Amino acid sequence: MKSAERMSEQAVREDLAAVYRLIARFGMDDLIHTHVSARLPQEPDKLLINRYGDLFREVTPDSLLVIDHDGNQVRGTQAPINTAGIVIHTAIHTARPDAMCVVHTHTVAGVALSCLEEGLLPLNQTALLFHGRVSYHAFEGIALDRDEQVRLVADLGANNTMILRNHGLLTVGRTVGEAFGLMYNLEQACKMQLAAMASGARLVIPSPDVQARTVGQYDADPDGAAGLEWQALRRLAALPF
Repeated sequence: MKSAERMSEQAVREDLAAVYRLIARFGMDDLIHTHVSARLPQEPDKLLINRYGDLFREVTPDSLLVIDHDGNQVRGTQAPINTAGIVIHTAIHTARPDAMCVVHTHTVAGVALSCLEEGLLPLNQTALLFHGRVSYHAFEGIALDRDEQVRLVADLGANNTMILRNHGLLTVGRTVGEAFGLMYNLEQACKMQLAAMASGARLVIPSPDVQARTVGQYDADPDGAAGLEWQALRRLAALPF
């Protein structure tokens, strides 16, 4: 994947719009709610985010809005912006210079898992992508208050994945593709865990040694899977629904 610093604003707009369409295609959207943001590579204090009111399948590169880290729309025709989107996304982009993209969802599987006391378990190789790298943030009500930003950022820490208790999922990426890839796999891990737990059978969890080995294998990425995955997803996003 091309580094964020070398990308043009138009390229980031195209990648971000593709994420919105992919979220809709995979059934991970929530009508007009939830949000995905991306930092502008040449203006790191500016973000792209969706207009509040658009379905995710309707988002295009040109429909994305530019806001600053205070949540003010700074270019183009003024349009509604989800307040919770401003609170959550500006907090993370401001605190994490490495956060090129932030994805937030309210899927059935993600919200259901966020309500489980044990959180995400290291049950399988998909879940182990996140082993030891998942943060948790307690539910404080709808994220409309700026004072929650301090706790949100503190709970996320240096991790790129966070489960918002009683709320949903959040991922952070150094690129737009990385953030979406993490979210897709996190969603799959949630579905897998819920399916296994619903069986009522006793769960088999890999040993700590195998868990650590699997994490190392993911980090090595010998086949360049992340880049190949995003190229394939961009092709999928271009196809009609």
